[in-house]
Parts: sequence; structure tokens; C-alpha cells
Amino acid sequence: MLSFNLLVVVCLTYASLLFVVAFWAEKRAERGRLGWLRSPTVYTLSLSIYCTAWTFYGAVGYAARSGLEFVTIYVGPSLVMIGWWWVLRKLVRIGRTQRITSIADLISSRFGKSNTLGVLVTLLAVIGTTPYIALQLQSVALSFAVFGINDPNAIVVTDLNKTALWVAGGLTLFTILFGTRNLDANERHHGVVTAIALEAVVKLIALLAVGVFVVWGVGGGLGETLARIDASPIAQQSINSTRWVTLTLLAAAAFLTLPRMFQVLVVENPEESHLFTAGWAFPLYVFCMSLFVIPIAATGLAVLPEGANPDMFVLTIPLNFDQHALAALSFLGGFSSATSMVIVAAIALSTMVSNHIVMPIWLSSRKDGATVSGDVRSVVLLARRLSIAGVLALGYLYFHISGGSEALAEIGLISFTGVGQVLPAMIGGVFWRGATRVGAIAGILTGFVIWAYTMFLPSFGAAAGFSDAFLAHGPFDLAWLRPQALFGVTGADPVVHAVAWSFAFNTLAFVLGSLLSFPRPVERLQGAQFVNVFEHTGAARRWSEGLAEAEDLLMMAQRIVGPAEAQKLFQAEADAQGKQGYLPDVTPAFLEHLERELAGSVGAATAHAMLGQLVGGSVVSVEDLMAVADEAAQIMEYSSQLEAKSTELARTARQLREANEKLTAISIQKDAFLSQISHELRTPMTSIRAFSEILHDGGEMDDENLKRFSGIIHDEAQRLTRLLDDLLDLSVLENGQVTLNWTRTNLHDVIARAVEATTQGGRDAGLVVHRAELSEHIAIDTDPDRLAQVFINLITNVRKYCDARHPELHITVKRVGRDRLQIDFVDNGSGIPKDKQAMIFEKFSRLTDHAKAGGAGLGLAICREIMHNLGGTISYLPGQGGAAFRLELPRVRRMPERSVKAD
Repeated sequence: MLSFNLLVVVCLTYASLLFVVAFWAEKRAERGRLGWLRSPTVYTLSLSIYCTAWTFYGAVGYAARSGLEFVTIYVGPSLVMIGWWWVLRKLVRIGRTQRITSIADLISSRFGKSNTLGVLVTLLAVIGTTPYIALQLQSVALSFAVFGINDPNAIVVTDLNKTALWVAGGLTLFTILFGTRNLDANERHHGVVTAIALEAVVKLIALLAVGVFVVWGVGGGLGETLARIDASPIAQQSINSTRWVTLTLLAAAAFLTLPRMFQVLVVENPEESHLFTAGWAFPLYVFCMSLFVIPIAATGLAVLPEGANPDMFVLTIPLNFDQHALAALSFLGGFSSATSMVIVAAIALSTMVSNHIVMPIWLSSRKDGATVSGDVRSVVLLARRLSIAGVLALGYLYFHISGGSEALAEIGLISFTGVGQVLPAMIGGVFWRGATRVGAIAGILTGFVIWAYTMFLPSFGAAAGFSDAFLAHGPFDLAWLRPQALFGVTGADPVVHAVAWSFAFNTLAFVLGSLLSFPRPVERLQGAQFVNVFEHTGAARRWSEGLAEAEDLLMMAQRIVGPAEAQKLFQAEADAQGKQGYLPDVTPAFLEHLERELAGSVGAATAHAMLGQLVGGSVVSVEDLMAVADEAAQIMEYSSQLEAKSTELARTARQLREANEKLTAISIQKDAFLSQISHELRTPMTSIRAFSEILHDGGEMDDENLKRFSGIIHDEAQRLTRLLDDLLDLSVLENGQVTLNWTRTNLHDVIARAVEATTQGGRDAGLVVHRAELSEHIAIDTDPDRLAQVFINLITNVRKYCDARHPELHITVKRVGRDRLQIDFVDNGSGIPKDKQAMIFEKFSRLTDHAKAGGAGLGLAICREIMHNLGGTISYLPGQGGAAFRLELPRVRRMPERSVKAD
């Protein structure tokens, strides 16, 4: 006999396997080896989260109670997938072009980036999904109880509430570990999706194995099993056509609107073409899942004791015939069904809560605005992790309060109806340009209230004030307001009654609200983009030039998507504009692109609001209004061509202007250089000549003056030698005639040597140097003396120029890919003015007075040439709060390339 304790060990081992698979997939994706992780097979299997514990356990119980009616739960989604070309293809395209993160984000973005709608859909999704999560916890708790109730040596008490609590805690941990590793929605959860694909295979094999055993092991063959089905009460169940149609449409609606289904259908979709495979493979999968449901139900009713819970037939039939290995496999199948649903639902809901509730509240509470609002990434990730725990806690609370109703299907239908209230706004939004925000809010609120009154709250019974007397007589004895007989309509099935009234009033309010209200300009633009997504693949143009500085935008983006991604985005845009460095021109096109990138992390509404704080609002261009009206297509095309040509001419003119300004600055520097170098050479030469003449003339001179005059001559000669050495060094470096002493060395030793040389062995109280020394231990091929020269120059510049009250320097080292390093030197001063950043690497360039600088202004020019000869680059990094320089080096020796980045 399979003991309960052994089952716990099997369950923990299986959970550990899922951890390993998820971790392996995440690491493989991080290395860029996606391969089959992006295959249509994995995508199709991930859709199996629709088949939860309800379909694994509850479908058999549903069949035992209601006959073939359980088929409706499979038919609805199958029809949606077969007709994927009509709805799903459009949703996936919208999700990709608009960087949609959730179903709440879809509705919010469609109706003018309305955060009110985002909050409303989020609350509805959380409340509507809570019963479904409770259903999964209940199913796992019941399956544990089946094994533990007859095992006196069980280490875990078979209390359903305690078991459900432990399961909720374990699922919370797994979801947080693998569901909140990436902030950007487009960095897909490869680990979670791969684990779900594995679970899909396990639960399919488990259910088929039980079915084969029931038909050929217990029933004696196909003919005998069919005869048993004909003799069972299942064959006597009549088909209610109204309920069948209602449940089929309800299942189809839920398939599109359940947060977890939207997550895997749209957000996790790697390629639009995968829908073609899923269009036939998913219906085949659910057909296999339902193939043996009736035989299992009929056999359970025949061979198990009267009163046995039909929802557990998948487990109790193997146990009844001492098939403990099969029972364990069946348990793992049910466990997979429940856990996969909870994990993805928690990820989807946490994204919605953080993007549409937490972030807007947090952003509005910050007086300093979006630019200096701290690390937004940490806030979002913390919000998502707490949201995951909160969602699981709500599910457990519903399970505890409702008492764990034994009919799993009833709980599932409550959840389906709740989340389905989003459907009119979703379908109307992507197919009807006249749909408005007012109509969407009115429809969703109306449907939500009717669903809660007729279906959700009655499921709590007297605990929510819905006693038998209240259900029979209505509030204040108003019979026409009875929750299950609204407006005097009696005799209707409770589910059909709730679905019909809630969807009817929802759709009516949505249509009337849209017809009686006028959409805002942004709504019209978004409507055109959504409805005509295959004609307009970009986001609606909204932004004017604005007042934002590129450096402010970079600072904000770094706090949302991370420094590396933000700098890569800004540098790519600057390159596309023909500029060097990290600060592109703030054009409307760039603002739209930036908004889409930020939306992938914090949602469309929050990204729009954060940009709006910096840019100062948005406008609707003439071209946009013409696009919305769908008028004069040829004029639009001609206008677009003219705009493109105008943009190109403006870009060329700007580049010429910048080149001219730089040449002018260089010419001024050349004149200053001639004057300065004359002064730098004349000063020591004058001193040497004067004191030489004194010594030459002789005369009476004591030893003290003789020593002093000789020392002055020596010092001035050294000063002159240093200047000539710098000029010669720069000339040799520029001509490529330098001889480098290449050797394998530890980067940590080079940095430590430079810090030691410039801060009196680290005892310089005027400058505090912060280092992460563990990350510096990297072996590189370089000339350590030349590299140390660069480091010393940068540290020395901080000591000279940092204007902070207490100067600090942060030196950080990071690997980039397999063969490159990034070394950042960032101080806490006021930084370098934007108009001076382009000149700092030129010869004799100094930003302060000569007396303070104390040199000829050759330091950064020499650093640039040294880095070039070492095969690397040095660039100024804006948006870091102070002066920041980034060095990029190869780990192994390579030939240098002539590319120096400076902004």
C-alpha cells in the first residue's frame, strides 16, 4: 500500500523536478539558447493551464452528476481555437505592437490609457479568480485526504484547511521565484512556461492511464464499458439545450478573459504563427483529456460505495483496486493541473495589481516626480511578490469561508461568469471604433454588480448575508429582486439566470454608454490602432516635442527597465539619429518608442503617466486625426513621404550644425592651445633661464640660496619634461607606434594599484572610493601599466573636479557577454554640462580654470588613445547623477578598432 508519507515525498520530489526544469529553462534563455523553448509545441502545451483541477477531477464529478454536460467546458475553447484567425490573431498582434502586459492593460490601453478601467478590470479579475484558486486548493487538499484518511501513520494531519494552507504557501514560493525574475513582460517567463508544458504532459498521461485501466482493467473491454455506461444514471441525464448553449458560450468567454489564459495566449506568445499549430493541437489535447471522463464516471458509480465523492473517482478507483502506482500518477496529474493554473494566474494578477493599483498610487505620492523617484524596478518587483502572496491568501480565505463546497464544477462556473464580464468591452474594443471609455466602465460595473448579487455572494450563503430566507423572498421581501429570480423570472437554471442577466445588462450598458458619450482624442487614436491593427502596426502618435531633456528620460528609464537596457535603448536611438553617445534628440517618434518599452514593465497607463510628467502632456497631430477619420489615404501617404524627407533633411542639417559647432570649438581650442602651450613652455623656460643666469654670474652666494635656486631649476625642468612627455606620448599613441606590454593579469590588481597611487594608499580623507572587489577578480589580457594610467587619470580627475561636499567615487565592474567587460567610474558631483560633453576627449580640453586643473588638458585624450590601442573604448555616461565614465574592454587580446564613443 502507498503510504501517505511516501506520497508526500513523491509530491516534494515532483515539485523539486519542476524547480529544476524551470531553473534550467531560465538559464538557457538567459544564454540566448531559446531553440525549442519558443516552439509551437511548448506554446500549445502551455495552453493546457485551461485544464485545471476542475477538468482533471471535477469533469468526472460533473459527468456523474450531469451527464454529457461537462463537454461544454471543452467545446467553447475548442471553437475559439479553431476560429483563431478571427479573434486570437488580432489579440496577439495588438499585444505585441502595444506591448500589452495583461488583460487589464489591454482594456486600459484601448480606451485611452485609462487607469480607472485598469483598476476596475484588475479588481474584477482578482475577485473573479479567487473562487478558481480556492477550487485548486480544495482539489489538492481533497486528493491528499484520499490517501491520508486511511493511513494512521501519516505525518501530516488530513485537515483540509491545513493542507490547503501548506499548498498555498508552497505555490507562493515557486511563483515568486520564477514568476518575478523578469520585470519586462516581453522577457517571457520561459522557466514557468516550460514547467507548465511538462505538467501538461504529466496530467494528460495520468488521465489517459487511469482511463485505459478503467476500460480494459476494470471494465473488461470497450464493449462491457459501453454497456455499463448505458446502465448507469449518466445515460438517463437529459440535455437542456439552453444550459448547453449558455455553458458553451461561457467557456469560450472565459477562455479569452481568464487572466491566466490571456497571459499564455497573448503575453507569452513568442510567434504569431504558433496560433496555427495551436488551432488544431489544443482541441486535440482537450479531446484526449475528455476521452475517458464518461467511462471513469460510470465505473466509479458502479464499483465504489454509495456516497463516494465523484470528483475523486480518478483517485479512488485505482486505490480501490490496489493500483497504488497508478493512483500516485493520478495524484501527480491532479497536482499538476492545480499548480499550473495557480502559478500563471498569480503571475497575471500580480502584474495587474502592481501596474494598475500600486504603481499609480506610488507615483502620485512622489513629490519629486518620475525622474528622481528612486528604483522603480524594486518597487514593482516587491509589489508583484506581495500581490502573489495576497492572491493566494484570498484563494485560501475563500476556501476556508465557503467551507469547501464538494462540487468543484460549481465553483468553476462562478469564476467563469465573473471574469467573463470583461468580454463585451474586449470584443467591442478591438472590433468597434465607436466604443468609449464611459461605455466600457458602465458595462463592466453593471455586469460585475449583477454577477456578484446573483452568483458570487450567494456562494458564501449565510456568511455573506444570503440566507435561505433572503434567497426565497429577496431583500425587504421584494420578490422581483430575488438573487436567483430577478424581475420575477422563475424556473431558470441559476447559472443560466446569472449569465443571461449579467451579460445582457453588461452589453446594453456598454453599447448605450458608448453611443451617448464622445471619445477623447487619445481614445480615438487607440481605437484606430486596435481595430485596424493589421494596417497600423505602430502605436498611435500622441507626443509633441515636449520639454523633456534626454538625460531626464534616461534617468527615469534606468530606474524602470534597468541601466543596461535603458542605455542600450538610448544609444541605439542616438545611433539611428546619427549621434554619438547616449542622448538622442527627444522626438515624438522616440517618445512613442520609449513609452512602448516602459509599458512592457509597468503597463501602458503608468508608462503614459510617467512620461507625461516629464514631457508635459501630449497632443494629437493633424496626421493622427486624418488617420482616425480614415480620410484621404493618398494624401496621408504623400504627407508621410514628405514628413520622412523633412525629417531626413532636418537630421542632416542638425548633423552639419553639430559638426560646425564642434569644428568651431576645436578652432577655438586650437588658438587657446597655441597660447596655452606657449605659456606652459615659456613659464618653466623663463624660470630656468633666470636662475641659471644668477648662478652663471656667480658672486657671493651662500649654500642655502645655491641649493634653493638649483632646486627651482630642477623642478621647472621636470615640469617641462612632463609636458613634453605627454605631448610625445599622445603623438605616439595617435600614430599607433606605441609598444604595449601585453600580459595576463588580474583586473583587481590594476584597479587596486591605481587607487593606491592616487589616494595615498586609501588614506585620502578627501575622497572615498567604493568598490565591489569580488567582482573585480577577472583575468584579462592587457598592458597593466597603460590601463593603470587610465584609471589613475580618471581617479585624479575626480579629486580635482568633483564639486560634492564629500566627494565619493564608485568603481563597478560588470561582465558583458562572454568576452567583454564594463568598468564604470561614477562620482557624486554635479557632472559635466551637456554642452561640454562632446569636447572632453579632445586635446587641451579643460572645463575649469587652469590653476585648479594644474595640467595641460591632455589626460582624457591620452586615455582615449590608450583604450583604443588596448582594443576598448571610453565614453562619458550621462544620466548617472554625477560625472560618469564607462570603459569597455575585451577580456582577451584583439586588434583595435577605430571607434571612440563620446557624447
